[in-house]
Amino acid sequence: MSLITSKKYLMIFKNTWDEYSAYRINFVFWRVRVVLRFLITYFLWSAIYSSQQNYFGYNRQSMLSYVLLTYLVSNFVFATRTQDIGSEINEGRLTNYLLRPINYFTGLIARDISDKFINFIFTVVEFVFLLNIFQPPIFFQTNFNIVVFSIIGFLGSIVIYFYISILLGFIGFWSAEIWGIRFIFMVLLDFFAGTLFPIDILPAIVTKILLFTPFPYMFYFPIKIYLGRLSLNEIILGFGVLCTWIFLLKSLVMIVWNKGLRIYSAEGR
Repeated sequence: MSLITSKKYLMIFKNTWDEYSAYRINFVFWRVRVVLRFLITYFLWSAIYSSQQNYFGYNRQSMLSYVLLTYLVSNFVFATRTQDIGSEINEGRLTNYLLRPINYFTGLIARDISDKFINFIFTVVEFVFLLNIFQPPIFFQTNFNIVVFSIIGFLGSIVIYFYISILLGFIGFWSAEIWGIRFIFMVLLDFFAGTLFPIDILPAIVTKILLFTPFPYMFYFPIKIYLGRLSLNEIILGFGVLCTWIFLLKSLVMIVWNKGLRIYSAEGR
């Protein structure tokens, strides 16, 4: 990538950052919603484990660590600007990107990195604050190899959600109703991806089926690795499924993108 091209995407990064500076109240309410969502989940599981130390195969430390790590991971996975794609298509703003000498998807990545960076800053501050307030019995992984595996899984979860969110945005090529579908998807994601609870508390057959879908690899898989609750064979199998879904989703994104561009009419412009 040339220096001139790099500067283009750096400018996209900066512009995305400036948008948050211009709409501070919206961002503050977003962060408040994220923290409140975490507190509801945390207090729910804390109450469940108030009378006993083991439940669903997890002790209090493991479950509360899972909840805290889900809060951390979700702040990075869900921090994305791909949710704007549908409205950009419906309002004709996609044309602004198509006419510029940049790659649309690389531009999306630049916007996403900016979004994740600013959310990272606030997440760290919030996380430290919450730890000091509640002082939960959090589990710290000391095995370096497991930490590395969990980080790789975490990066994979970001890629999977990135492609799925793009596909949801591409619905805008065929329909003006986007947010309803995205809302339903986010509700289902809470159950299938393990954002509210680890999916292995479900019946074994349900868990096995879900592990062949992309959803558990957004949250459940990298967190379970970090907690040391997966064997090496399970980790290898999980990475195999993860890589397969990344390849399939990337291919599907390009197919839908090319089909969508054929019918795109820049309506609204």
